[in-house]
Amino acid sequence: MKLMFAGLLLVALCISCKNSNKDSITRLVNEWKDKKILIPSHYSLISYGDSLIREDSISRKDYTIVTYVDSLGCISCKLQLDKWTDFIHELDSIAKDKTSYLFVFHPKKRDNKELIDLLQRAHFMYPVFIDSNDSFNKLNHFSNDIMFQTFLIDKENTIIAIGNPIHNPKIKELYMNIIFGKQEIFEAEERKYTEIMIDRKNIDLGTFNWKKEQSCEFILTNIGKELLVVDNVITSCGCTTVEYSKVPVQPEKSLILKVKYVAEHPEYFNKNVTVYCNEKHSPIQLKISGNAE
Repeated sequence: MKLMFAGLLLVALCISCKNSNKDSITRLVNEWKDKKILIPSHYSLISYGDSLIREDSISRKDYTIVTYVDSLGCISCKLQLDKWTDFIHELDSIAKDKTSYLFVFHPKKRDNKELIDLLQRAHFMYPVFIDSNDSFNKLNHFSNDIMFQTFLIDKENTIIAIGNPIHNPKIKELYMNIIFGKQEIFEAEERKYTEIMIDRKNIDLGTFNWKKEQSCEFILTNIGKELLVVDNVITSCGCTTVEYSKVPVQPEKSLILKVKYVAEHPEYFNKNVTVYCNEKHSPIQLKISGNAE
């Protein structure tokens, strides 16, 4: 257990470039060390889109991934249902009987219509507890940081690791190493870093018809001496997608990130594109904004 949390701490510190962030992450990880996730006594109904089953009929496996999503901000951006589906398929394709999943969503509205629609559109058929009273959070006092509202727990509900594998490839690596019993929980390998120059970090798409897809590009130029390797690109919303070449970028060459935005409804938006790579200041935060009318 201590080794697993030590590995998580190394992951967290490696992705944080500010000392203040490192201190807060260290405190947060240590606060959850060896604790149990508490389940409300009235916790009985689980939603599979539009049907309900009892929680006690779900088979608990060696590990369970529990994630909590609150009602603040854009709930569809926080859910990232397509990425969770891909991650679950990847885990289950390797060893289906090792991991179970539980998603606890605290929606904005008590009628749950928006949330149910999202689950149905995504064909998301994994266990979901729609917690209208936010009782799960009140019992456990989760962090306000979405990166630390996801846990890997054992059959006794003891926390083994904390962090969101959908938003952070290093956390994903940590979870998979634990679940599949690799000897090294986290290998702090000596990685070669390079430097990059970005043509711009913020793009304003202006005002446009919300029904029309918008696109733009970020250009990352490798100005260092080593290959530029992009590990992952994460967007803050399912309405934003990014296409890019997976081939490492030679020094003095460039990588183009092709960003597409499809509005779900009229809104002013400000979306993040987070690039994880072997640049010394990674992850790199890019933004697109605009007014979809």
